[in-house]
Amino acid sequence: MKYLIGIDIGTSGTKTALFDEFGVLCGSATVEYPLHQPQNGWAEQDPSDWWDACVKSLKEVLAKANIAAEDIAGIGFSGQMHGLVMLGEDGEVIRNSIIWCDGRTAKECDEITRLVGASRLIELTANPALTSFTAGNILWVKNNEPDNFKRCRHILLPKDYIRYKLTGNFGMEASDASGMNMLDINTRDWSKEVLGKLGIDASMLPEVKEACDVAGYITKEAALLTGLKEGTPVVYGGGDNMAAAIGTGVVDSGKAFITIGTSGVLFAHSDSVAVDLKGRVNTFCSAVPGAWAVFGCSLAAGLSFQWMRNNFFTQEMKEAKELGQNIYDQMTDSASKVPIGADRLIFLPYLMGERSPILDPNARGVFFGLSAIHTKYDMLRAVMEGVVYALRQSLDVLRELGVGFSEIYATGGGARSPLWRQMIADVFELPVTTIQNREGPALGAAIMAGVGTGLYPSVSEACKSIIKVNPSDVPILANSTVYADYYNLFKDLYPGMKDGFKTLSML
Repeated sequence: MKYLIGIDIGTSGTKTALFDEFGVLCGSATVEYPLHQPQNGWAEQDPSDWWDACVKSLKEVLAKANIAAEDIAGIGFSGQMHGLVMLGEDGEVIRNSIIWCDGRTAKECDEITRLVGASRLIELTANPALTSFTAGNILWVKNNEPDNFKRCRHILLPKDYIRYKLTGNFGMEASDASGMNMLDINTRDWSKEVLGKLGIDASMLPEVKEACDVAGYITKEAALLTGLKEGTPVVYGGGDNMAAAIGTGVVDSGKAFITIGTSGVLFAHSDSVAVDLKGRVNTFCSAVPGAWAVFGCSLAAGLSFQWMRNNFFTQEMKEAKELGQNIYDQMTDSASKVPIGADRLIFLPYLMGERSPILDPNARGVFFGLSAIHTKYDMLRAVMEGVVYALRQSLDVLRELGVGFSEIYATGGGARSPLWRQMIADVFELPVTTIQNREGPALGAAIMAGVGTGLYPSVSEACKSIIKVNPSDVPILANSTVYADYYNLFKDLYPGMKDGFKTLSML
């Protein structure tokens, strides 16, 4: 029996999961780390925290599984996208990584748009300049920390930094590179035009490969630290959403998935390039070789839920911990007792600004309709509904682009909640299906490792044999009718607040 490891470098923590060659989970471990916010709207992480978490989780999984290291056929990666990792000549980290939910680069995005041209940028990279994308972060460092920029010799993304630490090789693949605003997604290579206009030296960027290609092998030093066998193959892996698509079997046209993790994503597979010229949703290269993905992202989906937990449910958190219970299960159970519409309360989930479809880093969270009658449970229900409404807006854009599907696969923490799933089914008016294996991105990373090392002939064939689904949650017509009125009002709220958000950002 051969085994595969999937390592998911997330925002709240790193999960390492071990699977057998049939996709059966043999063990997993998660190590958490902090998010640093030096200023309002900023978000950074220390890459050394990712590396420590990777080492600890690998050691824990290998110890629990009691599997010989030589039986591990390969290792794959999933990783939070966009995060800027800058390395010096010696390969050491220069500064904390500016990660995907950071919103500091509005001026740099304007600069990128001016230098490249709005329509030309979308024509080349399929996306507008967005504050979470890496190009803006690079220019921010260039403009605000010139000494750090001068020291930079290598630019990587989060998972690529960890893979470098394991193999000693610099590298990047097309799916994650798509989120940097510098990749020509038609050629799946760096755009010389964009790099030239932005003044970014191409030598700082590694060669772009495909997600399932072998990137290197475990070094002696990494083997001693982790318990892995020296020489074990390591594939490039993919961005977290692309890995999640593989882990849920969304690898063919007509399929889509939704995830409610820290961010929320609605993701559809496409065998051809489909681009929204208005930039409301993103088009990236898929982790499936020769394919693409079209998706919308809401920046503070599960993060909004976590914010409610941390600020309104501290006593319940303490009690749940003492009883060995899941606080999120308790919270969703409480929210289920509140009627649809949360007694006329609507939440705009823009705690970190917003990406799809409004593209506004100045947007902030709003409770609309808050009155003395409302409790924290009404607010909790409104937060959950607001997250789903925000993702429904991406569905509307995908349909406008002709990217269709008749069923949605659900993954991420939100997929484990019956209330979240039913809410999505009712608001989207589509069946919602979960996968029996809940590991999502980590499983996708392991499948990529299996394809890259020859255990599976292709990603599609691997998914057909590994992915098993549960019965679907189907829409309840009566619920959909009520949600529709609230959703229409939700869509009308932001345009009236846009100017106010901008003014607020300048106070």
